[in-house]
Amino acid sequence: MINDVQRPRQKKRIQTHILIRMVLSLIITCSINISLSILLLQLGNVTNWGWVLNVLSFLLTPLFLVIFVFTFFTLTRRIVKDLVTLEQGLQIIAEGDLSYRVDVERQDELGLVALNINRMAERLEQQIIKEREVEKSKMELITGISHDLRTPLTSIIGYIELLRTESFQDKKEYSRFVQNTYNKAIHLKQLLDDLFEYTRLSSVDSRLNLERVDLSQLLNQLLFEFEPLAQDNSVLLVKDIGKSPTITLVDSEKIARAIDNLLMNALKYSLKPGSIRIRMITESEQCTIEVENKGTPLSKDQENRLFERFYKADHSRKSEGIQSGAGLGLSIARNIAELHHGTLSLEHNHDIFTFRLRLPFQKGV
Repeated sequence: MINDVQRPRQKKRIQTHILIRMVLSLIITCSINISLSILLLQLGNVTNWGWVLNVLSFLLTPLFLVIFVFTFFTLTRRIVKDLVTLEQGLQIIAEGDLSYRVDVERQDELGLVALNINRMAERLEQQIIKEREVEKSKMELITGISHDLRTPLTSIIGYIELLRTESFQDKKEYSRFVQNTYNKAIHLKQLLDDLFEYTRLSSVDSRLNLERVDLSQLLNQLLFEFEPLAQDNSVLLVKDIGKSPTITLVDSEKIARAIDNLLMNALKYSLKPGSIRIRMITESEQCTIEVENKGTPLSKDQENRLFERFYKADHSRKSEGIQSGAGLGLSIARNIAELHHGTLSLEHNHDIFTFRLRLPFQKGV
């Protein structure tokens, strides 16, 4: 709005500058011509050289034009210099040096053009940086997929080769090979499911199947199914959900996926034996689900990168028999939260990790 108001004034200003220089050139030229004419008249009266005056009178008009052009060019030299600076700056930027900035200190249209050129160069530079980051992200994506899929696939091939060549001693070892092959295949399927889910949620065409859901009932059901796995890993579930129903519009399948990812993340990296605390806080405009566990402290850089895809805070940590994922669980959970116009955040205090899934109540409930 401010720029729209200022631009007409700036146009008037530079037009006034040019007009003033033209008038000054005209005044100077007329003054010089009048002085020359008076001088020639006086000279003619003194010398009686009439023919000289007749010849010189024809030269006054060309002389007037020459003096006017010279004076006008001299007075507008600064404007021309700034135009040349703009042209050179555009040439440098066009050749690929997007870090170059045009230095034109004016408060008129030329200054505005210089400002817009610098803005254009800055935005192009930012766009190129962004494209490079996207390209780097694609390479990391391919590397991450290759790394995470290769491990279980190599194991499956190894076990199948042992079975194909009958390299087992007895029926018990045969059954163990088959079971291990099955487990690795399930792990591979889970990795592919995570990758497919992340790609689907990241798509601009991602849609939610909203329905009226009691979040407290959904959370209780998920914890009921999750409790045996927690017990097998010496982890106690501590629930603070409440008994009042919490009805809202959500995609129950996706919200269940997000909560399950948070629970699995807490289970993998909890100190064992230990506990996981699950709280649900209902407010007037939103519902907050907290998953808290005690684990190995992270550095600030690890904490900042925890929601990045394929990032694993500590590759050396073992998950106590739980097969590691592709590092997409928290990214998927955050995408699901954002699709519901909510947030997923982490509060990390020494060795206490608290993930907060905030879901605003949808209108029309």
